[in-house]
Amino acid sequence: MDEKNVLADRFEANRAHLRAVAYRMLGSASDAEDAVQEAWLRLARSDAGEIGNLAGWLTTVVARVCLDMLRSRTSRREEPFGRHVPEPTVSGESTEQEAEMAESVGLALLVVLQTLAPAERIAFVLHDMFDLPFDEIAPIVGRTPAAARQLASRARRRVQGAERPDEAELSDQQKIVDAFLTAARGGDLPGLLAALDPDVLFRADDAAVRMGGVRELRGADAAARFFLGRAQAARAALIDGAVGVVVAPNGRLMLVLSLTIANGKIAAIDVVADPERLGRIELSTLGG
Repeated sequence: MDEKNVLADRFEANRAHLRAVAYRMLGSASDAEDAVQEAWLRLARSDAGEIGNLAGWLTTVVARVCLDMLRSRTSRREEPFGRHVPEPTVSGESTEQEAEMAESVGLALLVVLQTLAPAERIAFVLHDMFDLPFDEIAPIVGRTPAAARQLASRARRRVQGAERPDEAELSDQQKIVDAFLTAARGGDLPGLLAALDPDVLFRADDAAVRMGGVRELRGADAAARFFLGRAQAARAALIDGAVGVVVAPNGRLMLVLSLTIANGKIAAIDVVADPERLGRIELSTLGG
């Protein structure tokens, strides 16, 4: 076997790890594959004999490629705040593999990761998800190890929620929201009605209406019938400090449902799909 084939085999042995790293940074299977392919091209052009730790070298290269891609996203006006804003429906290109990857990471976590600045996301993913030391992360993000640590810490606070409401209150809210989502996905009309206040008010912004929704509904029956059989891509998350819902096919944020919960029922549902408004919402993951 010649030297090039040996190098290719060594690269393939690292491909799954590199794809996992890139996917958590980019939130897109196709973009992750592009980043991994770029790492292979750079490896093929390098003097592989001088690389002592191939896995570490490749991880560093993929991270730098991902950082460049994330910064490119933030510079494009059509993708404000660095967030992927997907098409209204999951396209044919959204493969079963990507859905499985998103589920393995956690859809709510992927959505929150998209709200981080590029360098924060790189530092958090490499350290908190892949245990890379800050001494190795620092040159990737162009900071000192101490500054890289601060980036990861700031990202961690965003991901986990810096100021969380009372845990018992959050737990009660989550139970109501989970029951609502379970009933919606399962087509359980009585379950939906049980989760909704009889006078619940549903409102959607213009962007959500353009996706095929309705602007306003009042009453539990109308709202329940609207949600019946839906919510397959929806997950509970913390939205501005309260439990709400993010709709994120394969982890790509489409819209947010801010919920008002009173007396153990969902009393109001406000749907936000406008990218600028989404960028102003504070999202974080729920524990557990």
